[in-house]
Amino acid sequence: MGRMKRELIDREDHALQSARLADLLRGQVAVLCWCNRCGHRAEAPVTLLVAQLGPEFPVPEIGTRMRCGSCGSKDVATRPAWAAESSGARTAVPQTAIPQMATPQATPHAAMAPRAAVG
Repeated sequence: MGRMKRELIDREDHALQSARLADLLRGQVAVLCWCNRCGHRAEAPVTLLVAQLGPEFPVPEIGTRMRCGSCGSKDVATRPAWAAESSGARTAVPQTAIPQMATPQATPHAAMAPRAAVG
């Protein structure tokens, strides 16, 4: 690929932005979370995520702060939960509401939960 074409593509890619939590809050759209290990799905209420992560946090990056409530995996992906596809997912529960158990399988619910920030 030519240098000029590569520069044009790089400029266009740089101009694109991921959806932010503030965008979902305005549209009243939840965040769909799914575990890449076990396939578990859940919806996280955007108001809770905005309170924990801030309104400018990018939606695709939320998965890096989540843990699967079903298998305990940290391999969680996220995207906006559009109304037409959100009927089968459960509501997510913040990790602060989850009793701390010795094993992830002992978690009493099957929802995705944000991990506490480290640092």
